[in-house]
Amino acid sequence: MCEEVQQPSTQVPKAIVGTVILNTLAGFLFLIPLVFVLPDTSVLNALQSGQPVPAIIKSAIGNPVGSFLLLLPLVVLSLLCVVGCTTAVSRSTWAFARDGGIPGSKWWRQVNNDGVPFNAMMLGMVVQILLGFIYFGSTTAFNAFTGVGVITLTLSYACPIVVSLAGGRRQVKNGQFNCGTLGLVCNIIALGKNETLLHW
Repeated sequence: MCEEVQQPSTQVPKAIVGTVILNTLAGFLFLIPLVFVLPDTSVLNALQSGQPVPAIIKSAIGNPVGSFLLLLPLVVLSLLCVVGCTTAVSRSTWAFARDGGIPGSKWWRQVNNDGVPFNAMMLGMVVQILLGFIYFGSTTAFNAFTGVGVITLTLSYACPIVVSLAGGRRQVKNGQFNCGTLGLVCNIIALGKNETLLHW
């Protein structure tokens, strides 16, 4: 997707840093009230859905309508997140297909008149739907599958950081966007976070 951005060498890193800062602040603002109204954790552990947030909000509000209204922004955010994920998947699939990296590349690398990789987007949608069917067969298998997805994503984020640190961050120092010492600190924190997630 960086190819669709003007001045990607500076704008994409700024977007990533801005997103991390914004999500950190928004996460704290969201989690602090939840901690104050947290019910007994044994109740949350016994939930069949595995989704504690609706149960926490419902126990705090005590009103189904009020709980739904408070959860509505989360639903909207989830939908926007799905749109972003679909966009990223379609562009990634198209990029791999453009380089002949996946079977059937001649279909997936086609772009329609609006400049949208529609075929790649449809492929991503079909794969997402098929993966969603796993949930109906076995929630355990679905949770295991998504858990592996989180672990592999975490590893994919950690690998370039490790390579950069092993090389003394020489490539980053020559880039147009460089956080200096703060970048080194962030790299170390990111690796520590990845290590924690992998052990968890």
